[in-house]
Formats: sequence, structure tokens, C-alpha cells
Amino acid sequence: MESVFYGVVFIVSLLCAAIYIYMWHKHFDVNFTMIFTLVPIACLGYFLSSTTGTLDGAITSQQIMYIGGSFLQLFIMFSIFNLCQICIPNWLRTLMFGVCAMVYAAVLTIGHKDYFYKSVSFQIVDGKPILVREYGFMHTIFYCLVCLFFLTGIITIVYSWIKKKEIPRYILILLVIPDIVCVLDYFIVLKALGSNIDLVSSGYVIAEFIYLLIAHRVNLYDVSNTVIDSYIQEQKVGYASFDFKLRYLGSNDIAKKLMPELADIAVDERFGDKSSHKRMRHYLDSFKEHPEKNQFIYTVHSLDNVACEERIYNVTVNFLYVGNRRRGYIVTFMDDTANRKYIQLIDTYNEKLQNDVEEKTRYIVEMHDNLIMSLAMMVESRDNSTGGHIKRTSEGVRILIDEITKEGVLALSPEFCKDVIKAAPMHDLGKIAVDDAVLRKPGRFTDEEYEKMKQHAAEGARVIHEILLHTDDESFKTVAENVAHYHHERWDGSGYPEGLKGEQIPIEARIMAIADVYDALVSKRVYKEAFDFEKADRIIMEGMGTQFDPGLRSAYEKARPRLEEYYGKGKE
Repeated sequence: MESVFYGVVFIVSLLCAAIYIYMWHKHFDVNFTMIFTLVPIACLGYFLSSTTGTLDGAITSQQIMYIGGSFLQLFIMFSIFNLCQICIPNWLRTLMFGVCAMVYAAVLTIGHKDYFYKSVSFQIVDGKPILVREYGFMHTIFYCLVCLFFLTGIITIVYSWIKKKEIPRYILILLVIPDIVCVLDYFIVLKALGSNIDLVSSGYVIAEFIYLLIAHRVNLYDVSNTVIDSYIQEQKVGYASFDFKLRYLGSNDIAKKLMPELADIAVDERFGDKSSHKRMRHYLDSFKEHPEKNQFIYTVHSLDNVACEERIYNVTVNFLYVGNRRRGYIVTFMDDTANRKYIQLIDTYNEKLQNDVEEKTRYIVEMHDNLIMSLAMMVESRDNSTGGHIKRTSEGVRILIDEITKEGVLALSPEFCKDVIKAAPMHDLGKIAVDDAVLRKPGRFTDEEYEKMKQHAAEGARVIHEILLHTDDESFKTVAENVAHYHHERWDGSGYPEGLKGEQIPIEARIMAIADVYDALVSKRVYKEAFDFEKADRIIMEGMGTQFDPGLRSAYEKARPRLEEYYGKGKE
């Protein structure tokens, strides 16, 4: 009975592992792979334990099954941390793994030392193999570790359910099941038909089923990777990468079709020594000499060979990053044929078509603006303390600009005012580079964390510069960079990141600063409740001449009723 049960469980565990291998994706959590590796090994140990007829065989089967027992709950806990977006230090991960390895080392001494089993003997009762054992102190440590990992996992899931709205509820619910099942099965033995069947093996298989469901769904929630993969597939983007010594690192199929020489070179082989490498070497050498001139045009015939159609590709060379370090070069190829034809239509056809083109151009600009807004909102969604901040500060800037224009004291052109309002949602884009542990901290920052957070101003200017690198609207580009870069500068020079003082601070950043601080004062944050309008107004007025431009005092006073009306509606 036992051997049949364990045999079926072992086969099912192998089938689950095979399904996981079939489903495997490069973005899968490595802890998933460890779980699907350990479970069949442990189930094999249970099967062997039911068929052995010797003491040595029984000890060996115990040592095999405890590979899962010693490590599986650890990797389940690690997978919970990763899925709940909770980072733990590498030294702590290594320490926990080391403790589990120490426990398993004690398992390997069974029959020789009394660390895990004080005594062990083998009996045949009614034709069935029975291993009689007396537990040692390391077995007690093993049970303590299982309970510790289980409780830590459950606490993490409950915390994420309450505090982390961006973690899918479906995943959190599924995570509870294998954690509970595996732990309960450590302490439950099913007695059926006169046999003692250890349910741990079946609990492992249930965990496999659950993790198959999680693996099937989890990549949909990884926005960064799904967007990149989808973009490459849909837009047919080719890419090839090289290290700083121009050794070939790899490329995708599209790049190999465009540049057949890439298919004939081995990884780590130096690129550029053959005559067929001349074109790609030209791109790389030009970028090395003038990194700002990284755009090229490459013309080829249609890749699908359906028709002799000429295709035009934009070739872009950039640095290849691993983390924050530059490690080489990446060359991307993007089909720009449609855009080139679009330009030809502008040059060729009549005024009516020109009007149609302009209408499409406006649509593209709107899409560009929506893309920027979406990026800003995506960044904001990472910050659990500033929900709706973009929308509110943008309206605050609009109200202030309106009052400044009515006053007429500052000679701001309509185009400039429009650019400031349009740039306002981008002021915190730099938070995309701030680590989640800092950005999502539910409380006040330490000095070290605050220094990391302060980097978002300069980083925002850099991100906007890259986004708008090739825009024709230079005035908007300048305004947007200034708003992101300098909105935390102070009139008295005590701000960051540059410590600019007075009129050294661009006027657009001075306007943004008032709207940004006002919103922070009257809005609830994780570290404070919202201030009433009177207290917020008092703080703003006290800051005129120290934190804020005193020349904007009158405009702010006139804007105050409209600001209070706007924020008042949001609280109703």
C-alpha cells in the first residue's frame, strides 16, 4: 500500500516538474526552479523508503527525502519574499541557507552519529519495513526551522495583503496554500488500511500544483519585463551587444537577419577584424569617438523575401549596462520604413494631404504626451505615500500660472506657461531610480535614506533629457528638465541638488516648488496627517523669502481661494 502511494506521488511530482520545464521562462523566480527540483528528489526518497529491506537502504532513503525537508520550506519562504517584493540582505539569505545546510549535514550522519537520530534500527513487521528511530537535538532544530520559515512566510503574506495593494490578491491567496499544507504535513501521518503513510510527500506535490498556477500567472504582473518582451516582439526590434573590447556577446534573430555576419561569429570572439564586419564596426567606432552621435541609417531589402521592398532601419548605439555599471555597447535596429515613407508623403503630396499629415502629427504628439503621463503615473504608483500627487500638483501649477498671468508682473509668454503646465506631471520622474526599499518606506527616512531620495531631482532631469533627446521642442525640453531638476531648490540657497539661490533658480522650478509643497502639506502622507488650509497657508507664507520666491507671494495669495476650493472638492 505504502509503496504504491509513494510511487504514484513520485510520478506525479515528475509530471509537475516536466510541466514546469515546458512552461519555463527566463524571468521565472529561481526559487520556483529549486522547488520543482527538490520535490521529486524528496518524493523519490519516500518511495525508496517503502521498498527497502535493509537498514542501510532505509538510512539512504531518509537522507534523500530530507533534501526536500531541509531546504524546501526555505525556498518557499524566499519565493514569498520575492513575489511580495520584499528585499532581504544577501548575507541573511546566505546565513539561512547555511543553517539549513548544517541541518542536512546532520542528516548525513544518521547511523554514525547521534546528532539527528540518537538511535536507528530496522524491523520488518507483518512483511512491512519499519524504521525505528529516536530523535536527536538536530531534529528538534529542524522542526524549529520549519516552523520559523512557515510563520515568517505567513506574516509576510498578511503584511503584503494589508500594506501592498500592488501585490496581486490572487497570488497572495495561492501562496498561503503550499505554505500551510507543507507545514501541517510535517506533523500529520495518515493511517489507512493498517499502514502509516507520511503525508509530507503528497503535501509537496500539492505545493507543486499551486506553484504551477503561480508560475502561469506571475509574469503577467512583471510590467517591466512584459513590456520589454512585447515591444521587441511587436515592433520587430533587433539588438546585438559587445563588451568594451568589442568581443561579441550575443544578438537576437532579427539582428542576425539584418547583419548575417552576426550568425557566423562565436560568442566572446572579437568583432570587426573581417571585412564583412566593416559596417557594424563603423557604428561602434563612431559611437566611441562621439557618444552623442549615436544614430545611423541602415537600408536593406525586405527580410521576408515576399517582395523586393526596401526597408529602412534606425540604428542606435548605446552603452550596455549591468545594474548601474557600463559593461559594453548595445546596438539596436528599429524598422523606420513607415516613418520614412510618411516623410516622403509630406514632401510629395498636395496641401490637402499636408493637412491630414498635420492632424496625424497632432495625434502622435498626444500619444507622446500620454506616454509621458503614463510613465509619470507608473513611477507614482511605486510610491505608496503620494497617490494622486501628479494630478493635484499639475492643477496647482495651472492655478498659479493663471494668477501670475493675470497680474502681468512677470512677462511670461503663453508658450512658456503652456510648457510649465505640461511639464508639471514630470517633476518626480527621477523617483524611477530610487530603490523600492526607500521609496516605499512606510515612515520617515533616515539621513542615509533621505540622501538617496534627494537624488531623484538630478536623476529626473537626466531621464527627461533622454526621453526628449530628439524632440523638436527645445523650449519644452528645457522647461521640463528645469522643473524636475530644481523644484527642491530654496530661495535662500539651502535646497538641493545644486544649492541654487534666488533668481539662479529657474522661474518654472520656483512655481513648481510652491505647488509641490502645498500639496504635501494639505495631503495625507504615511508619516503625517493632512494639514488644514490655515496651517498650510501659514507655512507657505512663512517660507516666502526663505524657501519660496517672495516675488510669487501676491500670485499665491490670489490663487489660495482657488487652491482651497480644488482641494476641498477632493475631500468631499
